[in-house]
Amino acid sequence: MKRYRLETDSIGTMKVPVNAYYGIQSLRGSKNFHITGYKWGKTFIHAIATVKKAAAMANCDAGLLSKDVRDAIIEAAEEVIANKFRDQFITDVIQGGAGTSVNMNVNEVIANRANEILGGELGVYDRVNPNDHVNCSQSTNDVAPTAGKLAVQIKIKSLLGAMEALHGLLLQKSVEFDDVLKMGRTHLQDAVPIRLGQEFRAFAEPIKRDISRIRYAADELLNINMGATAVGTGLNADGIYAEKVVSYLSELTGFPFRRATDLVDGTRNLDSFVWLSAALKTCAVNLSKTANDIRLMASGPRAGLSELILPQQQPGSSIMPGKVNPVIPEAVNQVCFQIFGNDITVAKAAEAGQLELNVFEPVLFFNIFQSIKILKNAILTFMENCLQDIQANRENCKFWVDRSVGIITALNPYIGYQNAAEIAKESLITGNPVYELVLKKGLIPKNDLDIILNPFEMTKPGISGKNKLRQK
Repeated sequence: MKRYRLETDSIGTMKVPVNAYYGIQSLRGSKNFHITGYKWGKTFIHAIATVKKAAAMANCDAGLLSKDVRDAIIEAAEEVIANKFRDQFITDVIQGGAGTSVNMNVNEVIANRANEILGGELGVYDRVNPNDHVNCSQSTNDVAPTAGKLAVQIKIKSLLGAMEALHGLLLQKSVEFDDVLKMGRTHLQDAVPIRLGQEFRAFAEPIKRDISRIRYAADELLNINMGATAVGTGLNADGIYAEKVVSYLSELTGFPFRRATDLVDGTRNLDSFVWLSAALKTCAVNLSKTANDIRLMASGPRAGLSELILPQQQPGSSIMPGKVNPVIPEAVNQVCFQIFGNDITVAKAAEAGQLELNVFEPVLFFNIFQSIKILKNAILTFMENCLQDIQANRENCKFWVDRSVGIITALNPYIGYQNAAEIAKESLITGNPVYELVLKKGLIPKNDLDIILNPFEMTKPGISGKNKLRQK
């Protein structure tokens, strides 16, 4: 039984598995780049196939493809989008050639399937050719960045959904915890009282800003360079094709793509991806800060702050019975660290491209795609396995407020900073509460002191102690 077919390109001849839908150029790319062991994810492959479908439609309108070839390419591309040939995409995510290997991999799979649809044989490109038909009016240099931008739009949509859910959950928790009084801390030292609900609202607000930042950055990625071909001059791209391919891509995907105003710029520069990566990194910074604060407030449960009670997800030690660790926030931290590193790779890849083309798109795409994916997954994990069932340790929060000398800050307008500092020092040394020391010294009448040192009232912005006394 025949196991191989022979295919030839400008370099030579190779044996290709007889039933493979990929061809010689895919095989060369696979053999040349044994780097990560990761193949391109389905979203990026589907994005390239969608670009090929739009291109076939535009090329037919321009008279460059016959209707039967167009229809065969469209049908084959739709099958790729439906994930029918998943095992036929064999190139590593890191590859030289600015993505030529993965572009040709898609071209060859679509061409072979289209030939089959038209009654031809695999590896015999007499009806549909990977370069002359599937890649007609295109270059890897406009296909790859356009497919990258389409894949980002698809991935960002689900990320933003997760972020909006996170924002909503944090706001919900801020309402639930609004009556929980606790000590605020600066420099990891006691400061003044704050409500736990206020802290959770402060977790929510940066996520709201992150949503806006990511949406804004993603909008810029709707500018695509289809029709630019090799260097942005549009060589070999028919005018009718160039005009229609963007509108067809928008129609097929539902995303309002726009043709870049300067195709040379659109072919050589990747700063829009850098901006998006920076927005993802900023979100990761905020998320990691939240995870850090939650781990700290949940520290204990006996010898730490123990202001929050996290849901128990798994035993925390192989040697210490009963120990439970904050594993979900820890995992979130690690995802954020990975995103920080990915952002550096994206920046370096965008900066290092030379002249008319950035050849480092593959590693840039790989890192951006990973950042979006793991950020979304971390948010969902954080919500489902930690935040939605997190509880306030109300007794411990009250305990720390009652023991703190930080409330003395509210006395500054009445007895002066120096007198307040002396009382704070005495309270720390003797252990006597600030309230008792002030009464003992006869500095403020009890009725007034009850108003001034009410910790809950201290958390209401815009209401000074003197105003509270006047309201009395």
